[in-house]
Amino acid sequence: MMNSREIRKQFLKFFEDKSHEIVSSAPMVIKDDPTLMFTNAGMNQFKEYFLGNKVPKNQRATDTQKCLRVSGKHNDLEEVGKDTYHHTMFEMLGNWSFGDYFKKDAIKWAWELLTEVYKIDKDILYITVFEGADAEGLPMDQDAYDFWKEIVPESRIILGNKKDNFWEMGDQGPCGPSSEIHVDIRSAEEKAKIPGADLVNQDHPQVVEIWNLVFMEFNRKADGSLEKLPAQHVDTGMGFERLCMVLQGKKSNYDTDVFTPIIREIETITNSKYGVKEEIDIAIRVIADHVRAVSFAIADGQLPSNTGAGYVIRRILRRAIRYGFTFLDQKEAFIYKLVDTLIKQMHEFFPELKKEKNIIINVIREEENSFLRTLAQGLVLLDNIIGANTDKVISGSKAFELYDTYGFPIDLTALILDEKGFQLDEKGFQEELEKQKNRSRAATKIETGDWEVLIDDPIEEFVGYDTLETQVRITRYRKVESKKDGELYQLVFNITPFYAEGGGQVGDKGYLESTNGDVIYIIDTKKENNLIIHFSKNLPKNLNDPFRAVVDEKQRNRTAANHTATHLLHQALRSVLGTHVEQKGSMVHSGYLRFDFSHFAKVTSEELTQVEDFVNARIREQLPLQENRHMPYQEAIKEGAVALFGEKYGDLVRAVKFGESMELCGGTHVANTGDIWHFIITNESAVAAGVRRIEAITFDAAKEYFANQTEAFNKVKAVLKNNAVDPIKAITALQEENTAMKKQIEQLLKDKAKGLKGELKAELEEVNGVRFLAKKVDLDQGSIKDLAFELGSEFKNLYLLFASENDGKVILTCYVSKEIVKEKELNAGQIVRELGKLIQGGGGGQPFFATAGGKNPVGIPEALLKAKDYIG
Repeated sequence: MMNSREIRKQFLKFFEDKSHEIVSSAPMVIKDDPTLMFTNAGMNQFKEYFLGNKVPKNQRATDTQKCLRVSGKHNDLEEVGKDTYHHTMFEMLGNWSFGDYFKKDAIKWAWELLTEVYKIDKDILYITVFEGADAEGLPMDQDAYDFWKEIVPESRIILGNKKDNFWEMGDQGPCGPSSEIHVDIRSAEEKAKIPGADLVNQDHPQVVEIWNLVFMEFNRKADGSLEKLPAQHVDTGMGFERLCMVLQGKKSNYDTDVFTPIIREIETITNSKYGVKEEIDIAIRVIADHVRAVSFAIADGQLPSNTGAGYVIRRILRRAIRYGFTFLDQKEAFIYKLVDTLIKQMHEFFPELKKEKNIIINVIREEENSFLRTLAQGLVLLDNIIGANTDKVISGSKAFELYDTYGFPIDLTALILDEKGFQLDEKGFQEELEKQKNRSRAATKIETGDWEVLIDDPIEEFVGYDTLETQVRITRYRKVESKKDGELYQLVFNITPFYAEGGGQVGDKGYLESTNGDVIYIIDTKKENNLIIHFSKNLPKNLNDPFRAVVDEKQRNRTAANHTATHLLHQALRSVLGTHVEQKGSMVHSGYLRFDFSHFAKVTSEELTQVEDFVNARIREQLPLQENRHMPYQEAIKEGAVALFGEKYGDLVRAVKFGESMELCGGTHVANTGDIWHFIITNESAVAAGVRRIEAITFDAAKEYFANQTEAFNKVKAVLKNNAVDPIKAITALQEENTAMKKQIEQLLKDKAKGLKGELKAELEEVNGVRFLAKKVDLDQGSIKDLAFELGSEFKNLYLLFASENDGKVILTCYVSKEIVKEKELNAGQIVRELGKLIQGGGGGQPFFATAGGKNPVGIPEALLKAKDYIG
């Protein structure tokens, strides 16, 4: 029986022997395709070839691609773990033909590999072929059917509908019929009862698709119509985990050696047993699957966050934590302990896991601890909601607030409510959730028209390293509409000086000018599937005119200064903090730069000063730019060039060098470090566990910074009214004087509170066995609290409500003796929450002490009056 490593190697070798180039997996996190957050299929990294935007150096390729799917057909995140054959992160084995071989060879080789190399029993395999779609004028895929008929009995060929057997990249783009290979691994008894053909594509856990052969021959246009592609391509994808299940004789992907080492480690750490109880099995499967997805994403540069792709990764990890918390009784971080096992298992083919081990472990551990604190907070909030509820039904809006604002999982809310005899208004929750989704969809929806081709030449040359203006022609354009940006146009040129957003650097802005003076402003530049796309709010009057393309020189120079500064900053950090420092992300604007890096402690002020001094020393040295735009990747690495986190490099790279700093980089840079002028760090902070962030400015922003500092200094001297006096000494004297006065005021307030205490004791009245007082007092909040607790130390049946007002802000303070909280059913937190509404505010706290803030002093008398109702 082959292990998973051998299965993977055998696949790649088979196609390598058939003249396919073995291509390394692209990062799972996508950087230059606005239509996708993550690589969700093996073909993603080859889209530019299918679209005709780039010519491959080899027309045949093979790989295993790490993929992430968290939505769509059979891939809903909330369902992963509940069955045995779907995953979030998985490997997709594939072979590709870019205008070379087509259906016949793809089918022949797939069958040869499965039955002759892997020796899968031919009698357990079924084939599906596209049956056609009359509504779209698509005929049955007769060619594929005929090719298969030469290999397998017709009884094993099943006609499939458009949903199952017509693959599309998206709403627009390359597409075509597909032929799936399914495997039936049921027992002989089960096969005798129901034929395998009846269970194909019916979501049976032992009758599953393992390989999909896609024959891309059409292009889907924006209006939904189809047109023939200029070349025909093959795009296949085989589920690695499912293949291992078949070849290792298992009934579940999770029983293969892809997952068993992780599952055994989960059992050991959590003192649980897999295969005994279904809810525990689901939890273990969820954790085993999700730790893979999160680890690979972090290794590719995507840290958990509150937005975009980072939010998806956080959501996956939190789902795993929640399952461990609820079903495996794990109240402390433990998932990070599984990373070592994962790395041992997969680092041979995915070395990035081992390289980023410390970051992966630290980020997961910190996220676990953070979410466990969230769960603890959510449990308290849920208890408060339950305590304030009288009808045993918790509204969907309240549950949604817990979910949306505090990150408390809805299924955990439902579980706890059920245990306490309460019901959840699930319909109301789903309505709130759908409203949020609709808002999100409306905000991000983009409608893209088809490309209007003016010049049939997709190859676009970038000349922006050498010039900021050149003569261009528009080769294609299209209209896009979104709620965020409104109506825009995307333009592609035959040649361009505009740098497209990438490598953390923002895209160039500028304008096009025709010979008759027609000017069109370029407001952004991005790259999509190897095309440099220029955004404008309108189109030229004559699209076929030649144009002078001009980049905004001021913005480009500022951006170039900041980008070069990030290289020097990287070098400085490695020099000052140590060679463990690696870049984990950057953002380069014209106004500032942001640089994320690996380091496991806050950078001290002394270290930051050293870093600043290091960079500024390199600026004073006036180091010239040295670059090699077409350097072999391995040669560049051998010479010491730094390759950046989460990037995929080709065979030839651009190496940028300033003195001892050498990095692989496609961004724009100054000709000489002296052009940066000066480097100033403005902030240092944490991004995630083991990842720090430095923000800084250079060039014009640094000049403006010094000008502002000088102006502020002069204003301070003017305020001190004596320019001859040392400002620092004068300010120090003022601070000392202020501190002394504060102490005097505090003492006066304490004396006032003491005097007031006697008066208040005399005003206490007894109501139903409770000593009660509601009164407005003229004290600061600290003094009010001290006063309340001092009175509380003398009376064990005390209930107080104090109101105070300062600068239009109102504070209600409630104190209840602990002895009577339960006895009299008095809860200070609930009281101030309700009375706070009268002052247009809110608050809360503990049952014996709580405060509420508001902005309506007019409500104070009614609040004081109603306080008595709780004991009257």
